[in-house]
Amino acid sequence: MITMKRLTIAGTVITMLFIAACTTKPVLTEEQKEQVHPGVLPQLETYNPTSQAQVDARLAIYAPVDLTADISHLSENEKQILPLLFDVAQIMDELYWQQTLGNKEAFLGKVQDPNTRAFAGINYGPWDRLDNNHPFIEGIGEKPAGANFYPLDMTKDEFEAFNDSTKTSLYTLIRRNEDGTLRSVWYHQAYDAKIKQAADLMMQAAALADNEGFKNYLTIRAKALLTDEYQASDFAWLEMKDSNIDFVVGPIENYEDGLFGFKAAFESFILIKDNEWSQRLTRYAAMLPDMQRGLPVEDGYKQETPGADADLNAYDVIFYAGDCNSGSKTIAINLPNDEEVQLRAGSRKLQLKNAMRAKFDKIVVPIAQTIIDPEQQKYVTFDAFFSNTMFHEVAHGMGIKNTINGKGTVRSALKEQYSALEEGKADIMGLYLVTKLYEMGEMSEEALKGNYITFFVGIFRSSRFGAASAHGKANMMRFNYFEEKGVFTRSEKGYYTVDFEKMKAAMISSVQDIMHVQGDGNYDLARQWIAEKGVIMPQLQADLDRLNSSGIPVDIVFNQGKAVVGLE
Repeated sequence: MITMKRLTIAGTVITMLFIAACTTKPVLTEEQKEQVHPGVLPQLETYNPTSQAQVDARLAIYAPVDLTADISHLSENEKQILPLLFDVAQIMDELYWQQTLGNKEAFLGKVQDPNTRAFAGINYGPWDRLDNNHPFIEGIGEKPAGANFYPLDMTKDEFEAFNDSTKTSLYTLIRRNEDGTLRSVWYHQAYDAKIKQAADLMMQAAALADNEGFKNYLTIRAKALLTDEYQASDFAWLEMKDSNIDFVVGPIENYEDGLFGFKAAFESFILIKDNEWSQRLTRYAAMLPDMQRGLPVEDGYKQETPGADADLNAYDVIFYAGDCNSGSKTIAINLPNDEEVQLRAGSRKLQLKNAMRAKFDKIVVPIAQTIIDPEQQKYVTFDAFFSNTMFHEVAHGMGIKNTINGKGTVRSALKEQYSALEEGKADIMGLYLVTKLYEMGEMSEEALKGNYITFFVGIFRSSRFGAASAHGKANMMRFNYFEEKGVFTRSEKGYYTVDFEKMKAAMISSVQDIMHVQGDGNYDLARQWIAEKGVIMPQLQADLDRLNSSGIPVDIVFNQGKAVVGLE
């Protein structure tokens, strides 16, 4: 017989269990945790500019450019693919916002002034990327070195002590547990819904693709987004060389991670191949292994052989999204970054001709007219600018990828110093390769001089990106190095004259210096070198100020999208 007392006890237990069930915290997925993650910004009622006049002036340093291309030669299926790729690229853009600061709308929605909102959009946040990441919003501190990849309060020592084999992966976030300990979270878990949406759109595009290489790449890359395993898709992309459309998508470069240089940021390019210009470049690819063997360093520093199957092609770009669209705009691509893939199969070097032409016309030519000796201004040509940019990308695939003393890859050994030094290597080694082509009879002396002078003008162009940019630091280091070697003289009128022979000698010694630091994995020397030389000295600053006061744009900003290329 059940007594009233037993019923009361049973009821009490049931009530307690019900209360416990109601008060137990739900188990959140990593995506849900990421959605409530506060990001890196202080939560303010409104985000106001520190100086409206300053924001207006800084917004004006970007020259607007319509990003379009002729797509009349594309098939009907290819024209149906493009809108799908635009949608995928837009998702990459949203993911990059999450990686830089957290919730995009929570930030931009509180920026009332249209110019400030537009400038924040260019910079993907409240820090001016071309002014050493200085904040332009009241109440905002310094840009976190690790962006939104790591906890704001995490120290380097804490990270080093964190025992997790995936913590240094390109494709993980580092987050805190409720007890304060660290955990590593895969991108495909943290951004689950958006990743799945992007992958689904790419599979739809693959179903429409007539080009088998493009179809295969889209299919494998879609799967890579879902797993964070990208190597197979990198190989598939390398094999895709004859498609009219190219699509770079995913977490790729690690510039945004200024703390360690480990984490890859999302980005995307949509590209239309320029077959005529591409034909002009094909003969150079076969020369790369011989050029590697001829680098002016000891054998140990050039023992690796870049894949001979690499290709060079020209494209018109019709959309930038995410990392490549923040601050200064990329005008050439050298991918994949995976060292193993590069050594086994080489890399593809994509020249973005329409964006390159816009920068040349709006920025390079006016700079040359302002600071170059009138007698040498004739050497500044678009062909030279194109060659400098192309061989910069070629040089990324050359040199050495693994240290010669067992310290692992150059990237891992040099950590956050890697990007600036690698950009410097690519610049100066690219000029070295151009010089070798001249010596091989592939280029005229007039064209070689054009490359040298146009390269020198490029130092001023890229130094304007500021020390927050790896490209900016690399060019500051180069200007200071050239000055020490007597490469140029400056007249009282402010015109620079280049000594071609001294520039050639300085170029060779610079290639040697950088390759030794990379091959040795000498982190301390790299850090010291960049700290001391990757800065703007007074004379350079005065000339950069002169360029700024002349109203010459620092970079370009795009009017882009489906409607711009006639898809709406």
